[in-house]
Amino acid sequence: MGGAEGAYPAEAQLPGDFLARRTAGNAVEVLGVVAFRASPVWVLAGMADVCGLGRHLIPQIADELKKQGLIESNATVESMDQVLDGLERTSGRMASAINTPPLDVASLRAEWNAIREEARRLQPSSLPSPEMITGLWDRLRAEAAAQNRSVFETSSALALSTIYSVPDGLRWLSASAIATAGRTGRVVGGALLEHYQQTLDDVRRIGYAEYASRQLTPYVRAAVAQFSPEQQTLTERLLGRIRGTAAPSKPREGG
Repeated sequence: MGGAEGAYPAEAQLPGDFLARRTAGNAVEVLGVVAFRASPVWVLAGMADVCGLGRHLIPQIADELKKQGLIESNATVESMDQVLDGLERTSGRMASAINTPPLDVASLRAEWNAIREEARRLQPSSLPSPEMITGLWDRLRAEAAAQNRSVFETSSALALSTIYSVPDGLRWLSASAIATAGRTGRVVGGALLEHYQQTLDDVRRIGYAEYASRQLTPYVRAAVAQFSPEQQTLTERLLGRIRGTAAPSKPREGG
């Protein structure tokens, strides 16, 4: 991903020259699109829907996505299905307009359908409380305002941290999470919400700019490495493979 091997999942691909085309601030937003499934705006919308808060919270989340151009400004959005419909209509157009990777809405929809089906097997006490969900959303908005950043920018920084630090939490509701909740009484997705809270603590303590810079470090290193004299070009790698597979020449007799 962006040439930064081992930092984030291999399936999240970025254009190879995105750092050259985007400023550091915009790079966070680009990565936030790629890492959208780990973003609080996506996770909290899903949690709100399964917990019966959809009509209250999802329109607020959708408003932030509208500001980003991810959903049309005149769209009515009160459920996760409507969120996905809105993302589907605008994803390709936004990607072409601002040189970002398009959202993989098909995968998001498949994940949401699985989450909704699994949520039906849970007792209400196993799901996050309304106070937990709305409290985190209110804090995310408050911290974004305090840092003079959009909610999507702040959410994107949290998403990058989540992918790196809590890979098991990306699918916040799964068969294993249901089994664990049944045995221990833990709230499914609770660890993910706690991580968001801790990350917001870090953002408040060191500031958004410093925190975002730290999250981008793997990509900055990868970009710098592209200019290293020791870095092989694609042509050099290709020629090396050709030489390596070429049959060795036979020695001439008598010579």
